[in-house]
Amino acid sequence: MDNLAPLKLPGEGKRLSILGVPLCFGQSMAGVDLGPSAMRVAGLTKRIRKLGYEVNDLDDLEIEETQSTPAPTEKLKYLSEIHEVCERLEIAIEKIVDAGELPITIGGDHSIAIGSLAGVVKSFRKRDKSLGLIYLDAHADMNTAATTPSGNIHGMPLAALLGYGAPELVNVGGVAPKFDPKLCAHVGARDIDPGERELIRRTGIRFFTMREIDERGLSVCMDEAITIATQGSAGYCVTFDVDALDPRDAPGSGTLVRGGLTYREAHLTMEKIAEAGGMRSVEVVEINTALDVNNRTAELGVELILSALGKTIL
Repeated sequence: MDNLAPLKLPGEGKRLSILGVPLCFGQSMAGVDLGPSAMRVAGLTKRIRKLGYEVNDLDDLEIEETQSTPAPTEKLKYLSEIHEVCERLEIAIEKIVDAGELPITIGGDHSIAIGSLAGVVKSFRKRDKSLGLIYLDAHADMNTAATTPSGNIHGMPLAALLGYGAPELVNVGGVAPKFDPKLCAHVGARDIDPGERELIRRTGIRFFTMREIDERGLSVCMDEAITIATQGSAGYCVTFDVDALDPRDAPGSGTLVRGGLTYREAHLTMEKIAEAGGMRSVEVVEINTALDVNNRTAELGVELILSALGKTIL
């Protein structure tokens, strides 16, 4: 306990660390492993420094190529590989948070959230502090082995973080569940599997679907999402899958679904998070360089991180 840095909100300490996680095993399309490189090409580190932050770029977590090929009937593809990466990622993120720095994680597919968020949660639990979560995604990511139609683990991280699914995923970092669903808000869903609907109802986690966002407006929905997440005694984490964005603004995703957040809505989302304060970690995932156009999606991913860190128009 004595070696933990004092609690500070982002912007007070102005210290953060960037960690790339070029993991691609959680989904089935080549190119997502190059997402961290694409965001660095878009000037992530330099542009954050211009906001006045002290930035430590830790490069990428080392990920070995796998020689295994999942069987067609395998329920959880590359489970052992993803579990191993998430355990190492948890340790790396925990060290960043223990040092009083804000972790920025760049992926890689969304299965990395199991490890990255475990690291933040574990660090704050040493101080008996709880965290909320804002989860931005076109998909629910609430599948388990019993409900997944594909076996791809990037469709399961939110379920695992709430304590549902394969023990290897649920227990990453030795902490389970990692979040109380009452402190979590999912924003931007528009493609949900039948089995996920049942788990969403069972947990009671608040989903702000695109239908509700269309009807009520993003600003109102984000205000409510932030209110939910800030009930955590230490603040909240933010994880952003770029498929939450409309494909016209973010073509570089392997799981495109029409009708997502617009460019301005996405920035408003992150600007409101910055205004509210209390963000303890942020990550952007699922940028697929093989599908991107002129690095547009990576560029937008960088811009969204900047907005979450306090960049404003004026």
